[in-house]
Amino acid sequence: MSKILIRGAKVLGGEPQDVLIDGDTIAAVGTGLPAEGAEVVEADGKVLLPGLVDLHTHLREPGREDSETVLTGTRAAASGGFTAVFAMANTFPVADTAGVVEQVYRLGQQHGYCDVQPIGAVTVGLEGKKLAELGAMHESAAGVTIFSDDGKCVDDAVIMRRALEYVKAFGGVVAQHAQEPRLTEGAQMNEGVVSAELGLGGWPAVAEESIIARDVLLAEHVGSRVHICHLSTAGSVEIVRWAKSRGIDVTAEVTPHHLLLTDELVRTYNPVFKVNPPLRTEKDVMALREALADGTIDIVATDHAPHPHEDKDCEWAAAAMGMVGLETALSVVQQTMVETGLLDWAGVADRMSAKPARIGGATGHGRPVSEGEPANLTLVDTAYRGDVDPAGFASRSRNTPYEGRELPGRVTHTWLRGKATLVDGKLA
Repeated sequence: MSKILIRGAKVLGGEPQDVLIDGDTIAAVGTGLPAEGAEVVEADGKVLLPGLVDLHTHLREPGREDSETVLTGTRAAASGGFTAVFAMANTFPVADTAGVVEQVYRLGQQHGYCDVQPIGAVTVGLEGKKLAELGAMHESAAGVTIFSDDGKCVDDAVIMRRALEYVKAFGGVVAQHAQEPRLTEGAQMNEGVVSAELGLGGWPAVAEESIIARDVLLAEHVGSRVHICHLSTAGSVEIVRWAKSRGIDVTAEVTPHHLLLTDELVRTYNPVFKVNPPLRTEKDVMALREALADGTIDIVATDHAPHPHEDKDCEWAAAAMGMVGLETALSVVQQTMVETGLLDWAGVADRMSAKPARIGGATGHGRPVSEGEPANLTLVDTAYRGDVDPAGFASRSRNTPYEGRELPGRVTHTWLRGKATLVDGKLA
């Protein structure tokens, strides 16, 4: 069993301390810990966080390995400081059976860069017509607890109610992609001033807000858990805030790109900015930041959506929607939330590790950095600033909206149960 001494790290941004890892466990936290028999990592005041947990990742395998694989996606995760990711079900074939979710789960175990927890589809083939094998996926080796048709909305209220009722029996959660399909037919970007000026089909905020309003009421009626994926509008924030005030069991996530980018970027017609839900207005961005700070929005999730070059390097209307995000997520959160004073590093650990682990039931993740806890850890050089260069990404895809943009912070080390997956910024 190897020993590692992380010397002089600011645990959750606090005063410098030493952290001793012995095997897969944190053996001690304090000052002046002896280094005898241990490999020493000089932290030099870097911030030490619990390993990050992403509740919304697209790994594309099986079926779209030209975009990403479990191996390349988990390597990207380790590079971004993540020790666990939840893999969305919109693969080919769809992860709507025990067999497919077990395949994804075992690939994650085989590669070992981070834990992979599959998310099961709510409906067969993501078609919204018939419930998938929810119980069988839960009872499989993958132990699925989150179900989502992400990429598509479960727009049939009866199907959504049945799903909420079914997962309630084993404490599961339905994660909704809130997009009323009729209201977004032909939509290309956020509906507003910019869409009107550019002549692009508008994607109204109410298409998201109406589904969230319906689903929190369904969750209240059934007494079940609902999670809102990639919340993007100020109105959605108010609906979730209202639902929580009523005691409805709802949680919500925001992506890093919706915390930073606005629909003004679409004026470039660069398809790298085409995403679902679309980039919204500055007013929405500010509301999302405030909601993440006050806890109305529970977590940050990347919605890491890799695409091959040919699916993005084309005209706007034909381009696929989505952005990669695992390797830049923490930097964007540092810029938008920490450097603005809205969150401290303990708050970041809560929103990007503890709460997503709790929502998804990721045992051993999101734990305090303290003696006896699993050694799932991330070390961050918060003083670093540099331009984003996708050529250096571990992900198979390069569709980042941040190319050439200066972002703060850099993950230098990641440990999964005491095993280094990233050392000095390089994959182990």
